[in-house]
Amino acid sequence: MEEGAGHRHPIPAPSPAPPRLGMEVMAPPIINALNGSSVKLSCTFNSCYKVENKQFSLNWTYQECSNCSEELFLQFRTKIMNKQLDRFGNRVEFTGNPAKNDVSFTLKNVQLEDEGTYNCYVLNPPDRHRGHGKISLKVLTKEPPKHDSTVAVIVGASVGGFLAVVILVLMVVKCVRRKKQQRLNTDDQKTEEEGKTDGEGNPDEGTK
Repeated sequence: MEEGAGHRHPIPAPSPAPPRLGMEVMAPPIINALNGSSVKLSCTFNSCYKVENKQFSLNWTYQECSNCSEELFLQFRTKIMNKQLDRFGNRVEFTGNPAKNDVSFTLKNVQLEDEGTYNCYVLNPPDRHRGHGKISLKVLTKEPPKHDSTVAVIVGASVGGFLAVVILVLMVVKCVRRKKQQRLNTDDQKTEEEGKTDGEGNPDEGTK
């Protein structure tokens, strides 16, 4: 009686999916601007990969209210493209530098109607997950009263410096883990391919 012509090897279990590690996008949650002035809406990002203009993409959108649809007014696809919505006209100027992880823009001659939410969407492949920052713009009709904020500035600078160090450390750790996970996935794929190769034998070897 003939035995099985070949040796069957168990099918290896699929490798676990890498953890969802998206890029980090930083934007102030609220910005106050005086009516008629110019204001910079800051948006920066951290990524484990160098920015390549052919792959990098950026979208700035505006929402008049939380339930309103988003209106695209600024975009980056190999170069910056100003959509010039009727709402803003030519008052939008891109003042960032993607190569330096800065995608900020300046809104000139701020109007009361400019109040709302500004969304900053950034994608920098090979990062697969798009980063998102959100800014709520408040337009003031007069300057707020001035207070002696020396202590607040000192405390704020100290806290801000500490948070910057923490964010930098977390990004380094995240990048190291991501690259390690990519190496593990590559090794698992090679092992699986080698296992398939070893399982392909001469069909006559198992016949006696």
